[in-house]
Amino acid sequence: MAVTCSVSFRQCRGATIYYVQGRWGAQASLTSKYLGDPPMAAVAPSKLASLPPSLTAASEPPALFDGTTRHPNSLYVAYVCPFAQRPWIARNYKGLQEKIELVPVDLLNRPAWYKDKLYSANKVPSLEHNNEVRGESLDLIKYIDAHFEGPALKPDDPAKQQFAEELLSYSDSFNMVMFKATAAKGDVSGELDAAYDKIEDALSKFSDGPFFLGQFSLVDIAYAPFVERFQTLLLDVKNYDILKGRPKLALWIEELNKIEAYAQTRIDPQELMSATKKRFGVMSFNRSQFA
Repeated sequence: MAVTCSVSFRQCRGATIYYVQGRWGAQASLTSKYLGDPPMAAVAPSKLASLPPSLTAASEPPALFDGTTRHPNSLYVAYVCPFAQRPWIARNYKGLQEKIELVPVDLLNRPAWYKDKLYSANKVPSLEHNNEVRGESLDLIKYIDAHFEGPALKPDDPAKQQFAEELLSYSDSFNMVMFKATAAKGDVSGELDAAYDKIEDALSKFSDGPFFLGQFSLVDIAYAPFVERFQTLLLDVKNYDILKGRPKLALWIEELNKIEAYAQTRIDPQELMSATKKRFGVMSFNRSQFA
């Protein structure tokens, strides 16, 4: 099943890619706008300034898509998309900022040529590597881990590998519960309790660290963008505290926020909530929309 983000939250549809003076790259404004500019939060201004601005439908396309006029490895993301945040975190954690260029896309004002010339699925995240473009956020985490140098995100322990696959498989169901619960009318505490209790239990399985597999891994990357968003959103719209009675989850979030690779991708919680609410207001939760 596809695990990326669209306007229906499955894979982010739309692209804003910029091309300046024969290569990909620019300096970002420190002014954050809805879906347009880099994330404001949890990141020092010096880091924000190094992030490229999102491009719009008016952005000029590159002359060639063969790697000769731009960075050969490009990760296409949207700053507010949780699916796109996954491979972005993986790239940062493995120290690949110079090897994989970040190319932000604007979901609401995308250039047509992104679909026509680059990635026919018209979604983010996508990764261009070796003159091929790949998608699906969980697949991209694994691909980046397997094909680039840096700290491993997949454990060597067979038991942890098996548990990792179980949790990655469950992530789709977890996210669907969150999306539906947020949009639902009435009491959804039972569904939310079951989902977050499962996360709390998963965080209790290994004792050699605060993360799902003990040490930071691709599983933490898979869940972090969604837990981050729904912690704030559920408290606001459902008065539901995901941390209540869940000390393992609270510790996980605390330790997660100490990881620079993740912090570099975070958006201010209130701004993120505002953007998410706007998107909920224009989106259907029809499962057929999910790629």
